Formats: sequence, structure tokens, C-alpha cells
Amino acid sequence: MIRKHLLFYFIFLSQIFTAQIPDSLTKHPEETVKYPQLQFKGLFQARYLVGMTKDVDVNGLHHSDGSGTDNNFMLKYMRVQARAQISKRTEVVVLANLADFKNDPKSRVLENAYLKYTFNPKLAFTVGQFRPWFGIEETYPIDIIKSLDWSNQYTEFGKLGWTSFQIGLSATGQLEFGGIPVQYAVSVVNGNGKNQVNDNDNGKQYSTRLVFGLDKKHNLNLGLNGGIGEVLSKKVYAVGIDLSLFVNFSPKWSLDMQLEAKQATNHPLYFAVAPELRPNNPDEYLIRGAYFLPNLRYEINHRNLSAFELSCRYEYLDTNFRLNSNPRQTITPMFGLEFLKNYGARIQLGVQFDRYKHSIANTTQYNNNLFIVQVQSRF
Repeated sequence: MIRKHLLFYFIFLSQIFTAQIPDSLTKHPEETVKYPQLQFKGLFQARYLVGMTKDVDVNGLHHSDGSGTDNNFMLKYMRVQARAQISKRTEVVVLANLADFKNDPKSRVLENAYLKYTFNPKLAFTVGQFRPWFGIEETYPIDIIKSLDWSNQYTEFGKLGWTSFQIGLSATGQLEFGGIPVQYAVSVVNGNGKNQVNDNDNGKQYSTRLVFGLDKKHNLNLGLNGGIGEVLSKKVYAVGIDLSLFVNFSPKWSLDMQLEAKQATNHPLYFAVAPELRPNNPDEYLIRGAYFLPNLRYEINHRNLSAFELSCRYEYLDTNFRLNSNPRQTITPMFGLEFLKNYGARIQLGVQFDRYKHSIANTTQYNNNLFIVQVQSRF
């Protein structure tokens, strides 16, 4: 029933918006633009990590026997991206992270692989492997992130199939209601991550995101997110709300703020329980999280230094708050120096403080502090 309704919804959207595009059905003089148009980009990002808590390694795992590595050079990203504009309305995008060859590459390396067809600003369809919109963080790439990495919440919701790279179909666009600009995204995905040969069941995950532009001057946006789905014949859901704000105090000083909160069924945790011990309702296993990220920026525009930034993200995450609550609080102050505009080259220094309600020995749920130096270059 859900699949039929979603298919009808996609067709309905297409009928409405394409009806407002008469120029797409009329003939035009032959265009002078040559296709395909190719564009190549890349990202290099590396880190040096130092664990500052006794018997806790750089991955946050506690070792009661004193083993574990407390310092490490890490190659995080070596991304290459190719974008081919094959017609006025059609583009194909491929993104790969070559640094993932250091792990088992079977379900890694390839990140984006999709085709996007744009009718007009009101309606575009994306099909393939992409990042469905379900929050602020899905709307920008890792190389312009204002903190060390994605939030813990983003990572966990990626495991649930709502964020990160998923395989499926999405309709996106921009509209206006009563003078308020609205961005929307409606997505249906397999929900079992990237680079999978097949879906692991017949269920799909359906999500919607709406972003309301409340104040154009200060870029104040309100985002509402909701999703329902079926995993191994069990109903799951996810909801979220977010706010973003950008304020220019002067030509040199600016402040960017993000606030986001989400809740969802933690179905991987539910299915990890033995069937005879598992409750009938997977919503007994719920995940809840929130983060706040202010970022202060000063434009220097010196010959060798473009800007510096100060940020401090606070995160709260509880992966099973109903049955076995052990919330994690993370504070990550960061200082960044930008040497080329648009984060073309930058260095970041920071500390990640992790605190759990209960520290559990020989697990990653253990209080720890981590010092980070990160360098990156976009090209």
C-alpha cells in the first residue's frame, strides 16, 4: 500500500510541475552548447590523532590490559569526482573515496553514482546511489564541514538507512508558498547502505524533507523531516527538526549556527536481539539525538591566509533510550586556518571530549579525550 501511494505521489508531482513548463515541449533553435560537459574535482584529507585518556585507543575503545594505539596518522579521504552534463537537463555524477581501499572495499569506495534529470527548479528526479535529504548535514559535502567530522547522529542514522549514501529514487525542487520559499525532497530507498548488490528484504524506506526560508536576510531556515518504512516485515519510522542561521556582523565577521534533533526506530539493534527475546514492536528500541554547532568566521584575506574559524559542537546521543539508556555527550571545540578560499586548503586543530552516563570497560562506551590535527585540500 505504501509503495502504491508513493508511486502515485511521484507521478502526481511530475504531472503538476511539468504542466507548468510549456517551454520543455516547444522547439528551440539549435543550442550552441556542446555536450557532454565534463568536470573533475577532488579532496585530500588526512589527520593526526592522539588519545589523551589512559588505556583508550584513538577509536575510543577501552583496553583494560593497556593495549591499543593511542596515536595515529590517518588518511581519511582521497576523493575523486566526475560530473558529466550530458544534456541541458541531464547530469551523471560519480564520486569515489580511494582512501577506503585501506578497508575491505566490497561495500566502500564508490559513494555517489547517480543520474539527475531536472525539469525546472520546481522538480528534479535523482536515481541511483546518492545522499537522500533528511537533515542539514545531507545538504553539503564533508570538505566544507564546520567541525571535525559528521555528527554522531548523522553516522547512526546512516546505519538506519535514512542518511548517508543510499540506493533509490528522489524528487527534489524549490517552490514558494505565500511568499515563503520552500525546498522539498521526497525519497524512497532500499535503506541498507551503499554498494549493495540487492536489497536485503522487500521493504523500502520513504522520507520527506521540507525546508522553509523564514528570513532571507539572515538565512534563517526551518527544516522538517519525516520517514516511514518496512524492514524485515517490521514497521519503522524517523522524525527530525532543524534550524540553521547565518549572520554577517560585518564584511569580515560572520556566524553560522546549526541546531538539529532526530528520533527513530533503532531496527539494527532490535534485530540483533535473539528472536525469542525480541519484543513484537521494534519501537521499543529507539534512538534519539541532537546537536548544536556555532561557527565564528573572520575573513583575513591576506596573501597567504584567507580566514580563520572557531567552532564548538555539542552533541547528545542515546542509541537505546527506552530499554538500556546510556547517553553519550560529545563536545568538539575546533580552530581552523583557511589558506585558499572556499576551503581549498586548510588546517584544523581540536579536541573531542566524549562522556557517557556509564563507562563500560573494554567497549567504545567509555569516557575519553582525543586531540586532532587535520589538513585538507580541495582541487
